[in-house]
Amino acid sequence: MTKITQYIEKAKGKTLFSIEIIPPVKGESIQNLMNNIDPLMEFKPPFIEVTYHREEYIEKVVDGRVTKIPTRKRPGTVGICSSLMQRYKVDAVPHVICGGFTKEETEDFLFDLHYLGIENVLVLRGDPIKGAAAFTPEKGGHAYASDLVEQVVNMNKGILLHEETESFPTNFCIGVAGYPEKHFEAPNFSTDFTYLKQKIELGADYIVTQMFFDNQKYFDFVNKCRAEGITVPIIPGLKPLTTKKQLTVLPRIFHLDMPEDLVNAAMDCKTDKDVKQVGIEWGIKQCKELIEFGAPILHFYTMGKSDNIRAIAEGIF
Repeated sequence: MTKITQYIEKAKGKTLFSIEIIPPVKGESIQNLMNNIDPLMEFKPPFIEVTYHREEYIEKVVDGRVTKIPTRKRPGTVGICSSLMQRYKVDAVPHVICGGFTKEETEDFLFDLHYLGIENVLVLRGDPIKGAAAFTPEKGGHAYASDLVEQVVNMNKGILLHEETESFPTNFCIGVAGYPEKHFEAPNFSTDFTYLKQKIELGADYIVTQMFFDNQKYFDFVNKCRAEGITVPIIPGLKPLTTKKQLTVLPRIFHLDMPEDLVNAAMDCKTDKDVKQVGIEWGIKQCKELIEFGAPILHFYTMGKSDNIRAIAEGIF
């Protein structure tokens, strides 16, 4: 297996293409997922990221006790990663999150990845449980992504939670999230940047950004990182606009700004088919600017769709 940083080094300045996929919901066939990935494989993504979604549940009183009843769970990220590796001969990059895991469960999860030969992970705190006002860590789990980074770094050194071993040190390349427009929970950009720098100093190897539509946000973010001594690769995360509704939904969910020109062009459209075309054209323009700037990889959040991303890739590669 090859590390993300090694792919970037081998490319020698050429911008690569990669995607993030969401495991299908419980009951769906994995073939639906593959049908969306297949059209993108001609652009030779060296890796595919696989998200992890914590279990959702409701609490009910059963026999006088409060019991958690699972209501939704996606198929296991590890299994999806294994399927992708076998089918496409690419590296799979699973998300590893704090939410829903104790430290011991995280260690077991990482060893499962290690045994499969997976050497890249994207380490995240994760979202709050659906309906919760704020993120709450699992009892005995990590509250912050920086703590999770530290655990992975220790495992790379052969340091486990309750012992040390020289027999099975892991060799993970560690990615972390970066927010060009700051994380919505951070009081300001400076505070958010301090947390990012901490994760890099702990041993993270690369950064993948939250989606953005204004390239200047990414340019300023990269320049800020370099000025502050952060030298790791910074991969831009991208998602094409597909519907008029997303003009309000995406800013609300992901706390980002939409450029005025993009908003105006989408608002002038009569149908969402027209909006999708606007999103493709904006995406091509955005990607060409990012390539010129020297972005190491164009990383697309597919969210179960591939036709618009394929159209963008055809326009730039």
